Amino acid sequence: MSLKGKVAVVTGGGSGIGRAISLHLARDGAAIAVWDLNGAAAEETVGLIEGAGGRGLACAGDASDVDQIAAAAAKTRAALGPVEILVNNAAITGFDRIEDISGELWDRMMRINLKGPFLCVQQILPDMRAAGWGRIINISSSSAQGGTVAMAHYAASKGGVIALTKALAMELAPTGITVNNIPPGFVDTPMLRASPLNVDAVAASRPMKRAGKPEDIAAACSYLASEGAGYVTGQTLSVNGGGYLL
Repeated sequence: MSLKGKVAVVTGGGSGIGRAISLHLARDGAAIAVWDLNGAAAEETVGLIEGAGGRGLACAGDASDVDQIAAAAAKTRAALGPVEILVNNAAITGFDRIEDISGELWDRMMRINLKGPFLCVQQILPDMRAAGWGRIINISSSSAQGGTVAMAHYAASKGGVIALTKALAMELAPTGITVNNIPPGFVDTPMLRASPLNVDAVAASRPMKRAGKPEDIAAACSYLASEGAGYVTGQTLSVNGGGYLL
């Protein structure tokens, strides 16, 4: 699926799912701006992109801070050109019983996981409108579809991402801009390995008897970014190995 001539922003592209998405879209031909709070990790991803013959740019910053988003967008446009693909992947997670979720923790989860994508869309949307073409892909979570114990704040934030996707899809449908979301389900990443779960035991209980790979999410993202998905908008493309079927 050729994305030659396109410029993509991938937030949280320094590791895990974001890195896999960055590398896949680069192989598809897009120039990739890797936005990540961890500047060294973003540079490492760009090194992998350039080592494979692609074009990349690292931008260190907080993808939920409006001023830092604007600075990263300006840097991206100056180096690579207008942005036509936005992958909102940056997020945090947490396992906390409802009684232990403070107002501050709730607000931080919503600021990064839900407000961040909203702010990034606002910043990048003028480029897409000018081009009459755009792809917005939000990475949500299967926790928002089926619920997860001790993750009320996380599930609620990702449920908001799914609702935001649908609302934006309806609003932008006449413009040539599509908006879709991918809810990963149990994907083996550094974030998952840092959780209190026994990853291997849970993987064995899943329908496919394995955890997902970041590349599984990247492949779905590649499709949604392509010309072939031009008539697909407002959709939830679940990638979870059969863990959630509705």
